[in-house]
Amino acid sequence: MIDYQIVPISEDYIEGFCKAVDSVARERKYLAFLEGPPIEMSRDFVHENLRDGWPHFVALIENTVVGWCDITSLHRPVYEHSGVLGIGVLAKYRGQGIGEALMRTAINQAKSRGLTRIELTVNENNSPAIALYKKLGFVIEGLKHKAVKIDGNYRNSICMALLFV
Repeated sequence: MIDYQIVPISEDYIEGFCKAVDSVARERKYLAFLEGPPIEMSRDFVHENLRDGWPHFVALIENTVVGWCDITSLHRPVYEHSGVLGIGVLAKYRGQGIGEALMRTAINQAKSRGLTRIELTVNENNSPAIALYKKLGFVIEGLKHKAVKIDGNYRNSICMALLFV
């Protein structure tokens, strides 16, 4: 069993978070971008989450960011009860429970914050992620055909949501 810890994002972890996002994005399979955003954009994203109290956690191994999970605003008053979940774990650390621990922590904070809906989209071929989301109570709400185009190839995305009473 690998030794890791889940901690709230802070200024200290922004650079590591940025590098982790870039690493997963460059795999060209899982995220809605092909490379990580510039550090300034990542810093603004983290600061907004911290300022507004949105769940945002990182997984650390020896003080190095190896994964993250955030639940962010949809930026409209009619969606104030909802958040969008983003998650990633560096390739060499997948399948070891880190993603599940990150999600459970973020979901618990989202519940405490008063959210009643968390949504996400996932590549329809990402079976391990879909299985994890279902394990945590997410249900499939729909399929977006040709939602993503990478290197000339289309991919469908599954829309999933977790609803609280």
